[in-house]
Amino acid sequence: MNPELARRTLEPLRAAELRHHLRHDPHRQASSLSDIILGGQDGLVNVLGVILGVAAATHDPRIVLVAGLSATFAESVSMGAVAYTSTLAEADYYEAERAREFRHIANIPRLEKEEVRDIYLQKGFSGEMLEHIVDTITADQETWVAVMMNEEHQLSPVDRRHAFRAALVVGLSAVVGSLIPLAPFALLPVGSSMWVSVVVTALVLFGIGAYKARIMVGHPGKSGLEMAIIGTLSALVGYAIGALFEIPATP
Repeated sequence: MNPELARRTLEPLRAAELRHHLRHDPHRQASSLSDIILGGQDGLVNVLGVILGVAAATHDPRIVLVAGLSATFAESVSMGAVAYTSTLAEADYYEAERAREFRHIANIPRLEKEEVRDIYLQKGFSGEMLEHIVDTITADQETWVAVMMNEEHQLSPVDRRHAFRAALVVGLSAVVGSLIPLAPFALLPVGSSMWVSVVVTALVLFGIGAYKARIMVGHPGKSGLEMAIIGTLSALVGYAIGALFEIPATP
């Protein structure tokens, strides 16, 4: 390839632009959606399982509502805390791997440079173009490390400031999801509420699964059906436990 053409082709690989690309990974933009789905789905399934079990055991709407609300807020706090700590753990892991890459570049630069060359060789680059890519990347340590983190380790930077936001989104989503199966018990008799709650939850789970597949990847109908079936069957385990330990009605 003509060297001038190669230079113009590779112009976007300048260090500053490459760092900008790596730090604005489009996959990270879907994190909020993932947090909402995680919290909402967990709240739906877990609280439905709890209230079905309590309803089957007691047939008392007040007890069902108390158990459901208790599970709702305990679940939301727990899920939020998990989101917070897991985000910080991801950030710690990324920083540890990043520091290790800096040490490798300082101690064994030739080997690390060969790793960069192998990465882009596998992507189909060769000759002068490949060497220009390698030289451009390895000319700046920040870019070099960013490439190794992204290409070799498949890791993206995690902002610690997002930990609280993730906790809030997951926690609130869990509350909203939990209130959906609980709502029928505030309006209908227990017997009717159980079936209405199951149907409504299954429909919501189907919608979540279909939407996730449409936004991310997969067949919406298949994804929605899978989520509805798995979630509903998981919740029915709670009903089975409640029915097994049903409390006889007092005369």
